[in-house]
Amino acid sequence: MSSSWGRSITEKAIRALIAFIVLVSLYIAWRFEWRMALAAILAMLHDVLISVGVYSLIGFEVTPATVVAFLTILGFSLYDTIVVFDKVKDNLDKFAGSRTSMANITNVSMNQVLMRSINTSLAAVLPVISLLVLGAGVLGAIALREFAIALLVGLLTGSYSSIYIASPLLSLIKEREVSFRNFRGSHAVGAELAHMVLSGTATGAKSVRRQSSTTDGTQTNILTPTSEALLTHPPRPRKKRRR
Repeated sequence: MSSSWGRSITEKAIRALIAFIVLVSLYIAWRFEWRMALAAILAMLHDVLISVGVYSLIGFEVTPATVVAFLTILGFSLYDTIVVFDKVKDNLDKFAGSRTSMANITNVSMNQVLMRSINTSLAAVLPVISLLVLGAGVLGAIALREFAIALLVGLLTGSYSSIYIASPLLSLIKEREVSFRNFRGSHAVGAELAHMVLSGTATGAKSVRRQSSTTDGTQTNILTPTSEALLTHPPRPRKKRRR
């Protein structure tokens, strides 16, 4: 491979990456908001850097198949992130005025789409693994090996970046808004988070007794339902035995 060809490929790839980032940022900002666009682009750049770094450590040459793999990584990373952000947008409307933190809304959204993201990632990774084992290992196709390795690393990094990078970044950015500033540091865990995921409300969900005052000054105990009560069925009545 000549140095001029590699330089030309690098320049074209950089120009294509810049154009891709600009167009995607405009679309996400128009469809959602600019904060989501910023978090999505940062997560996507993370995926590309990790993939390029692993590819460089292995020592493979940059080929057209590698460029195609990197472009595919960009699309998959954004797809998984958009799925999470779409659920965040729905929950922002659902929890509007509920006086809860952005961290809680983000956690609820991630819990609701976690299995979908895992299943999508597995469905995308399994064909790539078979391509790597059969195409590169059995048939000995070098082009398939270079393409499959870059794609496999990108798919794995894109799967966790949408959950562990893009969503926390969005939460950190959104918490600076006036509507969420007073609730920073509030994190629902355990039964409270399960109640928010299941019911879509920000009311308390821990199994604690709340004291409520009545008009005559007495106090009554109200038992708040737990997530276990929401997930289980009442016991079936026993049949009477015949004597």
